[in-house]
Amino acid sequence: MTVPSSAPTALDALWMPFTANRAFKQAPRLLARAEGVQYWDVDGHRIRDGTAGLWCVNAGHARPPIVAAIQRGASTLDDTLGFNMGHPAQFERAARLTSITPPGLDRVFFTNAGSKAVDTALDMVIAYHAVRGDSRRLRVVRRVRGYRGVGFGGNSVGASRTIARHSRSTCSPIPMSIYRPRTGWKATCSAEASRHTAPISPTPSCSSRPYTVAKPSRR
Repeated sequence: MTVPSSAPTALDALWMPFTANRAFKQAPRLLARAEGVQYWDVDGHRIRDGTAGLWCVNAGHARPPIVAAIQRGASTLDDTLGFNMGHPAQFERAARLTSITPPGLDRVFFTNAGSKAVDTALDMVIAYHAVRGDSRRLRVVRRVRGYRGVGFGGNSVGASRTIARHSRSTCSPIPMSIYRPRTGWKATCSAEASRHTAPISPTPSCSSRPYTVAKPSRR
């Protein structure tokens, strides 16, 4: 595969996420192509992709079977509205996924990114309890120093104080405030969960770090 190695002449039009934009545009690092676990920049230097494209290409870049599947999909049906209509592949993939999930995890809702998935999960669980007639369950238990994405919901229940402070100082107020239990975290968390907490953890409980609780802001 050959890709033109010339860099773009204008960089100001694009605002990049999680990037010091002024510094980047003074000394840009531009990737031209990828294959396997390697990138090549516009000057031909090889760079090992140690993060798998931020966990999106764990099977490697430009693998022929994956490229062929993408091409088939684009040439057959590149996009379709998901409201009140669908296509067979959606249901086939969902069925394959639920065939390997534990009992009880038998429904699939596809999203296009992790932040969107967290916001959607929060919407679903709060709506679920509202439909059941218990609209008080608005508090969400999450891990300390956890990361939940960059949407309003993810910022609300994310346990990183740095992200929360940054969001409040530079953006609109996030819709949930965050506080720590004042007494033993296990007892307090259990008490909160029994009264008001929606039983959801947007990421798996895989560490021994304590819980804290996010509750709706009254601002």
